[in-house]
Amino acid sequence: MSTYTPIASVTLSSAQSDVTFSGIPQTYTDLVVVANIKGDTGNVGLNYQFNSDTASNYSSTVLAGDGTSASSDRYSNQTSAFFTSNYGAGTNDWVTVISNIQNYANTTTNKTVLTRWSKGTGQLTAAVALWRKTPEAINTIKISALGVNFASGSTFNLYGVSANDAVTPKATGGNQVYSDGTYWYHIYSSSGTFTPSTSLNADYVVVAGGGGGGRRWDSNEPGGGGGGAGGFRTSIGGTALSLLKTSYTVTVGAGGSGGNTGNPGNGYKGSNSVFSTISATGGGYGGGYLNSGGTGGSAGGHGRDRTAAVTPGNEGGYSPVEGYAGGRCTSGGNGTGCGGGGGAGGAGNDGNSSNAGAGGIGTYNAITNATKIGQLSSGNYYVAGGGGGTYASGGGGGTGASGGLGGGGAGANNYNSTAGVGTANTGGGGGGGGGSSTVTVGLGGNGGSGVVIVRYAV
Repeated sequence: MSTYTPIASVTLSSAQSDVTFSGIPQTYTDLVVVANIKGDTGNVGLNYQFNSDTASNYSSTVLAGDGTSASSDRYSNQTSAFFTSNYGAGTNDWVTVISNIQNYANTTTNKTVLTRWSKGTGQLTAAVALWRKTPEAINTIKISALGVNFASGSTFNLYGVSANDAVTPKATGGNQVYSDGTYWYHIYSSSGTFTPSTSLNADYVVVAGGGGGGRRWDSNEPGGGGGGAGGFRTSIGGTALSLLKTSYTVTVGAGGSGGNTGNPGNGYKGSNSVFSTISATGGGYGGGYLNSGGTGGSAGGHGRDRTAAVTPGNEGGYSPVEGYAGGRCTSGGNGTGCGGGGGAGGAGNDGNSSNAGAGGIGTYNAITNATKIGQLSSGNYYVAGGGGGTYASGGGGGTGASGGLGGGGAGANNYNSTAGVGTANTGGGGGGGGGSSTVTVGLGGNGGSGVVIVRYAV
């Protein structure tokens, strides 16, 4: 059985030319607009525009009758969807308008709108409109008056239509909210609030921002280690959170900046991500010349000529572990490759006298069907370490390393002073800077921002 859920309501306190509903949730099957209107100084009609689209992407067909006569109108390639007729709402005529906007949240088909318009004097209008823009979900509806303004006291109500309770989420919040029929998913690519409408048990994935890669700090001494991936925490395979009917702050950590100034040119640590009582640690920075990678969810890789023991990542106490260690340099001197940053699925690789170390592998997406994060690639792996950069005197030899599978930025080599950045919303570490004595710039790559995913059963 279908249910109607109120989304927004507007009552005009003075004459007005238009009303806009924005930030429409994408969690219903259809939308319904119910308006009760009249004109302020004469007959008024109305039209719709979606997502601020003012191009000629609308067409409408209108049929009207009063039991004695009938009329029709056809509008093609218009800048709005027309719903008016000879029987407009006059200054003394309250007219009820009901519009059904079908399948509004899909991104694969054009949108159809069915409208009924009844007047107390026995006149009736029926209309159908099509929005023909490249398919996208409707998140904003602008309702504009035709002819004159809507009079004071006119009302506009927006409802979401659900086929049954299974398609109604039990919480609000998130940049994307969707269901696969078994679970609801709330995906946060930026910070926000998660507010359940009832007590529930929720699984989570919390990924912190990745660390920035180290830099080459002057024309003679390069050497940037890859940034460590952001910390990774999940309840999958463990215990879900018991949440109450209250608001929970969600913080999505930013990626750390790549090393950009000074000696030794270390990168910067990523920021933590937090959901309820769960906190994931920002990725460790990639080390500059002669410097170790920083600690974090996963540790950053060592810079050039740093052959000391690797820094461990945050490997204790979680299932799976929050992250792994960065790689080191196995030898010093010209041509030395720097260590790759650690990832959520494995340690960063060591650099050697010829090549830098690749970033540590990420982890497979631990929440089924959460591919709508959008930024995820590489077969749904994410939270990977950045690749180490390399240096070769005079511009010869040495190869920068790839970032780990799952969003790690690539390290720069002697012919390319631009390090790769960690992919946004994967927690990937930034690539280490590189260069040669003929290249004076070798900045580290920025780490990728984190992500938070909350899942609960339909």
